[in-house]
Amino acid sequence: MWNLLIKPIADLFGKGLDVVDKIVPDKDLAAKLKVEIQNKFAEIAHTELIALLEGQTKIILGEIQGESWLQRNWRPILMLVIVSIVANNYLIYPYMSLFWIQAPVLELPEHLYSLMKIGVGGYIVGRSVEKGIDTWKNPK
Repeated sequence: MWNLLIKPIADLFGKGLDVVDKIVPDKDLAAKLKVEIQNKFAEIAHTELIALLEGQTKIILGEIQGESWLQRNWRPILMLVIVSIVANNYLIYPYMSLFWIQAPVLELPEHLYSLMKIGVGGYIVGRSVEKGIDTWKNPK
C-alpha cells in the first residue's frame, strides 16, 4: 500500500530534481544539492512510513485487546474462511472432480485475495511488533 502512495510522489519528485540542473550551473554543486534533497525526502518518507505502521499497529492491538470475542477474532475467522476457499479450489475440488461431475468450485474474488494478502501481512507485522516489544521489555 505504501508503494502505491509514494510512487507518484517519487516520480514527481524525480522530475523536480531536474530543475536543480537548470538553476545551478555548477554540475558538482547541483549533484550535491540533489543528494541532499533526496536524503531529506527519504527521511520524510521514512518518518511517514513509521507513523503509518504505528497507526496500523494501534488498530490491530486495539482489536486484539478488545472486550468482545468477535472484535478479537474477526480477522482470524476471515482468514480461515479465505483459506478454506483456497483449500477447496486447489485441494478438495481436484480430488472431488475425479468422482463427481458437478463438484463445487468456490469463487475467490480478487478483493478477497487482496484481503488475504493484507491479512497475512498484518499478521506478520503484528507478530514482529509483538516480538520486538517483548525483546525490548525483556532483554536477554
